[in-house]
Amino acid sequence: MKVPRREFLKHTASLAAISSLPAGVGTSAAGAAAAATQAYPYLGRTEDYSEFEIIEPGLTITKVESWTQGQYGFIRLTTQDGREGWGQLSTFEPDITATVLHRQVARHVLGSDPARIDALVDRVIDANMKYPWSYVCRALAGVDTAIWDLYGKIKGKPVCALVGGKPDPFPVYGSSMRRDIAPEDEAARLAKLRDERGFRAFKVRLGVPTGHDRDAAPGRTEKIVPAVRKAVGEGIRLLADGNSCYTPPRAIEVGRRMEDHNYFWFEEPCPYWELEWTAEVAAALGMNVAGGEQDNDLAQWRRMIRMNAVDILQPDLCYIGGFTRAWRVAKMGQKAGKLVVPHSSHLSLVTLFSLHFMAAIPNAGPVVEFSIEEDANAGERLYSPALVVSDGKVNIPDGPGWGVKINPAWIEKAEYKKSERETKR
Repeated sequence: MKVPRREFLKHTASLAAISSLPAGVGTSAAGAAAAATQAYPYLGRTEDYSEFEIIEPGLTITKVESWTQGQYGFIRLTTQDGREGWGQLSTFEPDITATVLHRQVARHVLGSDPARIDALVDRVIDANMKYPWSYVCRALAGVDTAIWDLYGKIKGKPVCALVGGKPDPFPVYGSSMRRDIAPEDEAARLAKLRDERGFRAFKVRLGVPTGHDRDAAPGRTEKIVPAVRKAVGEGIRLLADGNSCYTPPRAIEVGRRMEDHNYFWFEEPCPYWELEWTAEVAAALGMNVAGGEQDNDLAQWRRMIRMNAVDILQPDLCYIGGFTRAWRVAKMGQKAGKLVVPHSSHLSLVTLFSLHFMAAIPNAGPVVEFSIEEDANAGERLYSPALVVSDGKVNIPDGPGWGVKINPAWIEKAEYKKSERETKR
């Protein structure tokens, strides 16, 4: 008798699930439930994922406050006993993110126990199934990072130390954001930063963001790749970012030019949503392909890793929804033998989050992204102590939580919003 293909595949999948069960687990209802649990880890969990248990249960989040100004937004969580934690909303349009925070996220956070952070972040995602990912995750990032700050303050430890890391100086790469600079001028300024601050790695920009194979200036890509290598020397690690510019044929052509000049990775060569395009480029090149900064759907991350679309994983801790969800990406990457280097292109708290994160994960790449452009962090306008590059490294603050204090003068000028739990009389 001929078995319909759909039924055959269903039967095969069931056998595969059962065969992977521990000894002694049968095909009863309980066994089937166990099979489903083992076969389908939820929201980016790996089979060996352990939910975080940093503090004892018993606290309740009673207030969520936000301050936004320009490209930045911070939040503060307060518990029923007055304990506080500070976090950051994602950069870019933080006023919109703050609206989402107070309208669609805060009601799922208020009244929650911050000790159960995995359940909390999952509940926010589940409750917003009609509004997936972008702004919900950007708002959730503020909540999640504030909870981790709260943990550190309760335990009297820096965040990285809560999960097995040490706040030692960490190497950073100088990240250029410019496409309006001539190749020879870019090469000269990177060589100068190498000498002044000790950077041992740099990233340059190629093409045009979502540029359909266009270049920022005629022939710029062909010129800048060798010019920078010649200026900084062979001992410097070089990276380049396409920002979703290229189709696979052009990306492969550019990547081979980069290989000729010993570049370490090619970041986001194709439109990031075209995973198959990026996988084609990764398969064709001998160098590393990096990506993932824009992605916040953990199922998409699982697909990206399984199809080897990228070699180096680049979750942005504020785009993806915080430290907890980025940790799940790192765990998925670890099982696949992939390095992680978060996207952190602004000198706001996201760079600080990335430093703590990289100090703790076992599959951390060799460097953390550090912008070399003028930024609102200059002069400690956002927080203190400011991050400073010395000998190509940045000291991770070793105070409790994130180890920094938000500048009160910045807070005073920011737009304020509050969500608070109603108290029963």
